[in-house]
Amino acid sequence: MEVERIAQGLWRWTARHPDWSPDEDWPENVGCVYYEDADAVVLIDPLVPTDEPARFWDALDRDVERAGRPVVALRTVHWHHRSIDEIVARYAGARAWTAESHDGLPAGIQAYPVERADETLFWIAEHRALVTGDVLLGSEDGGVCVCPDSWLAEELRGPEFRASLRFLLELPVELVLVSHGRPMLEHGREALAAALA
Repeated sequence: MEVERIAQGLWRWTARHPDWSPDEDWPENVGCVYYEDADAVVLIDPLVPTDEPARFWDALDRDVERAGRPVVALRTVHWHHRSIDEIVARYAGARAWTAESHDGLPAGIQAYPVERADETLFWIAEHRALVTGDVLLGSEDGGVCVCPDSWLAEELRGPEFRASLRFLLELPVELVLVSHGRPMLEHGREALAAALA
Protein backbone atom coordinates (compact mmCIF):
# COMPACT_ATOMS: atom_id res chain seq x y z
CA MET A 1 0.00 0.00 0.00
CA GLU A 2 1.25 3.44 -0.94
CA VAL A 3 -0.42 6.53 0.51
CA GLU A 4 0.06 9.97 -1.04
CA ARG A 5 -1.22 13.28 0.30
CA ILE A 6 -2.35 15.31 -2.71
CA ALA A 7 -3.70 18.37 -0.84
CA GLN A 8 -5.38 19.26 2.44
CA GLY A 9 -8.13 16.68 2.89
CA LEU A 10 -7.32 14.88 -0.37
CA TRP A 11 -5.33 11.65 -0.43
CA ARG A 12 -4.71 8.82 -2.85
CA TRP A 13 -3.73 5.30 -1.93
CA THR A 14 -2.89 2.25 -3.98
CA ALA A 15 -3.56 -1.40 -3.27
CA ARG A 16 -2.82 -4.62 -5.12
CA HIS A 17 -5.89 -5.70 -7.06
CA PRO A 18 -6.85 -9.24 -5.96
CA ASP A 19 -7.76 -10.30 -9.50
CA TRP A 20 -4.54 -9.04 -11.09
CA SER A 21 -2.28 -11.47 -12.98
CA PRO A 22 0.93 -10.89 -14.97
CA ASP A 23 -0.92 -11.16 -18.30
CA GLU A 24 -3.15 -8.16 -17.51
CA ASP A 25 -2.68 -4.94 -19.52
CA TRP A 26 -3.03 -2.74 -16.41
CA PRO A 27 -0.75 -2.29 -13.39
CA GLU A 28 -0.98 -4.58 -10.38
CA ASN A 29 -1.71 -1.70 -7.99
CA VAL A 30 -4.85 0.37 -8.44
CA GLY A 31 -5.59 3.86 -7.13
CA CYS A 32 -8.29 4.91 -4.68
CA VAL A 33 -9.21 8.39 -3.41
CA TYR A 34 -10.00 9.78 0.06
CA TYR A 35 -11.58 13.25 0.19
CA GLU A 36 -12.88 15.21 3.16
CA ASP A 37 -15.91 16.97 1.78
CA ALA A 38 -17.83 19.64 3.70
CA ASP A 39 -20.47 17.12 4.71
CA ALA A 40 -18.87 13.68 4.32
CA VAL A 41 -15.73 11.60 4.18
CA VAL A 42 -15.75 10.48 0.56
CA LEU A 43 -14.01 7.33 -0.67
CA ILE A 44 -13.87 6.77 -4.43
CA ASP A 45 -13.31 3.23 -5.75
CA PRO A 46 -11.96 2.13 -2.35
CA LEU A 47 -9.97 -1.10 -2.05
CA VAL A 48 -8.76 -2.38 1.31
CA PRO A 49 -5.13 -3.52 0.85
CA THR A 50 -4.92 -7.26 1.47
CA ASP A 51 -1.26 -7.02 2.54
CA GLU A 52 -1.87 -4.36 5.24
CA PRO A 53 -5.56 -4.40 6.20
CA ALA A 54 -4.95 -3.57 9.89
CA ARG A 55 -2.84 -0.51 9.01
CA PHE A 56 -5.47 0.65 6.53
CA TRP A 57 -8.42 0.25 8.91
CA ASP A 58 -6.56 1.90 11.81
CA ALA A 59 -5.78 4.95 9.66
CA LEU A 60 -9.26 5.18 8.17
CA ASP A 61 -10.94 4.74 11.56
CA ARG A 62 -8.85 7.62 12.95
CA ASP A 63 -9.63 9.87 9.98
CA VAL A 64 -13.36 9.17 10.05
CA GLU A 65 -13.50 9.80 13.81
CA ARG A 66 -11.46 13.01 13.52
CA ALA A 67 -13.57 14.35 10.63
CA GLY A 68 -16.83 13.58 12.44
CA ARG A 69 -18.74 13.22 9.18
CA PRO A 70 -20.59 10.29 7.61
CA VAL A 71 -18.79 8.12 5.09
CA VAL A 72 -19.95 8.03 1.47
CA ALA A 73 -18.37 5.51 -0.90
CA LEU A 74 -18.54 6.23 -4.63
CA ARG A 75 -17.70 4.00 -7.55
CA THR A 76 -16.79 5.06 -11.04
CA VAL A 77 -17.78 1.84 -12.78
CA HIS A 78 -19.60 -1.26 -11.54
CA TRP A 79 -16.55 -3.56 -11.47
CA HIS A 80 -14.84 -1.04 -9.17
CA HIS A 81 -17.24 -1.92 -6.37
CA ARG A 82 -14.14 -3.35 -4.66
CA SER A 83 -14.41 -2.90 -0.84
CA ILE A 84 -17.49 -0.65 -0.76
CA ASP A 85 -19.67 -3.16 1.08
CA GLU A 86 -17.05 -3.64 3.82
CA ILE A 87 -16.71 0.11 4.29
CA VAL A 88 -20.47 0.76 4.43
CA ALA A 89 -20.88 -2.06 6.95
CA ARG A 90 -18.09 -0.71 9.18
CA TYR A 91 -19.27 2.87 9.75
CA ALA A 92 -22.60 3.94 11.22
CA GLY A 93 -24.55 6.03 8.75
CA ALA A 94 -22.24 5.16 5.84
CA ARG A 95 -23.75 4.76 2.40
CA ALA A 96 -22.76 3.84 -1.11
CA TRP A 97 -23.46 6.00 -4.15
CA THR A 98 -23.67 4.46 -7.58
CA ALA A 99 -24.91 5.88 -10.86
CA GLU A 100 -27.87 3.52 -10.54
CA SER A 101 -28.80 4.53 -6.98
CA HIS A 102 -29.40 8.24 -7.72
CA ASP A 103 -28.80 9.11 -4.05
CA GLY A 104 -27.54 12.64 -3.49
CA LEU A 105 -23.83 13.21 -3.91
CA PRO A 106 -21.81 14.97 -1.21
CA ALA A 107 -21.82 18.75 -1.68
CA GLY A 108 -18.30 19.10 -3.11
CA ILE A 109 -18.61 16.35 -5.73
CA GLN A 110 -20.13 16.46 -9.20
CA ALA A 111 -20.75 13.36 -11.32
CA TYR A 112 -20.06 13.28 -15.05
CA PRO A 113 -21.46 10.17 -16.72
CA VAL A 114 -19.63 8.69 -19.67
CA GLU A 115 -22.61 6.85 -21.04
CA ARG A 116 -20.71 5.29 -23.91
CA ALA A 117 -18.51 3.45 -21.38
CA ASP A 118 -21.05 3.00 -18.54
CA GLU A 119 -18.72 4.94 -16.25
CA THR A 120 -19.05 7.98 -13.99
CA LEU A 121 -16.20 10.47 -13.56
CA PHE A 122 -16.13 12.62 -10.43
CA TRP A 123 -15.17 16.28 -10.22
CA ILE A 124 -13.86 17.69 -6.93
CA ALA A 125 -14.13 21.41 -7.60
CA GLU A 126 -12.25 22.48 -4.46
CA HIS A 127 -9.09 20.80 -5.75
CA ARG A 128 -9.83 21.04 -9.48
CA ALA A 129 -9.48 17.25 -9.48
CA LEU A 130 -10.99 14.82 -11.98
CA VAL A 131 -11.27 11.27 -10.61
CA THR A 132 -11.50 8.56 -13.26
CA GLY A 133 -12.11 4.84 -13.32
CA ASP A 134 -11.08 3.11 -16.55
CA VAL A 135 -11.68 5.50 -19.47
CA LEU A 136 -8.60 7.61 -18.64
CA LEU A 137 -5.30 6.14 -17.47
CA GLY A 138 -1.92 7.39 -16.36
CA SER A 139 0.38 7.03 -19.37
CA GLU A 140 3.93 5.71 -19.33
CA ASP A 141 5.31 9.15 -20.22
CA GLY A 142 3.75 10.72 -17.12
CA GLY A 143 0.67 12.10 -18.84
CA VAL A 144 -2.86 10.88 -19.39
CA CYS A 145 -4.19 8.57 -22.09
CA VAL A 146 -7.53 7.13 -23.13
CA CYS A 147 -7.98 3.45 -22.29
CA PRO A 148 -7.08 0.90 -24.96
CA ASP A 149 -9.78 0.04 -27.47
CA SER A 150 -9.71 -3.53 -26.14
CA TRP A 151 -11.29 -2.24 -22.90
CA LEU A 152 -14.31 -0.91 -24.79
CA ALA A 153 -17.22 -2.62 -26.44
CA GLU A 154 -16.54 -2.98 -30.16
CA GLU A 155 -19.14 -0.38 -31.12
CA LEU A 156 -17.42 2.25 -28.92
CA ARG A 157 -13.94 1.96 -30.39
CA GLY A 158 -12.37 4.67 -32.51
CA PRO A 159 -12.15 8.45 -32.63
CA GLU A 160 -15.81 8.95 -31.72
CA PHE A 161 -15.06 7.74 -28.20
CA ARG A 162 -12.35 10.36 -27.70
CA ALA A 163 -14.74 12.97 -29.06
CA SER A 164 -17.37 11.88 -26.52
CA LEU A 165 -14.95 12.79 -23.70
CA ARG A 166 -14.10 16.29 -24.94
CA PHE A 167 -16.77 17.84 -22.72
CA LEU A 168 -14.23 17.34 -19.88
CA LEU A 169 -12.09 20.12 -21.39
CA GLU A 170 -14.72 22.61 -20.19
CA LEU A 171 -13.55 21.91 -16.62
CA PRO A 172 -10.53 23.76 -15.18
CA VAL A 173 -8.74 20.46 -14.48
CA GLU A 174 -5.46 20.62 -12.58
CA LEU A 175 -5.32 17.06 -11.18
CA VAL A 176 -6.30 13.80 -12.88
CA LEU A 177 -6.54 11.05 -10.28
CA VAL A 178 -6.60 7.77 -12.18
CA SER A 179 -7.29 4.25 -11.02
CA HIS A 180 -4.63 2.74 -13.28
CA GLY A 181 -1.17 4.31 -13.56
CA ARG A 182 0.34 7.44 -12.03
CA PRO A 183 -1.92 10.43 -11.32
CA MET A 184 -1.39 13.81 -12.97
CA LEU A 185 -0.69 16.28 -10.18
CA GLU A 186 -0.32 19.40 -12.33
CA HIS A 187 -1.28 20.66 -15.79
CA GLY A 188 -4.12 18.15 -15.95
CA ARG A 189 -6.17 20.03 -18.53
CA GLU A 190 -3.22 20.22 -20.94
CA ALA A 191 -2.59 16.48 -20.53
CA LEU A 192 -6.26 15.78 -21.02
CA ALA A 193 -6.39 17.91 -24.17
CA ALA A 194 -3.42 16.02 -25.61
CA ALA A 195 -5.03 12.66 -24.80
CA LEU A 196 -8.31 13.64 -26.45
CA ALA A 197 -6.82 15.27 -29.57
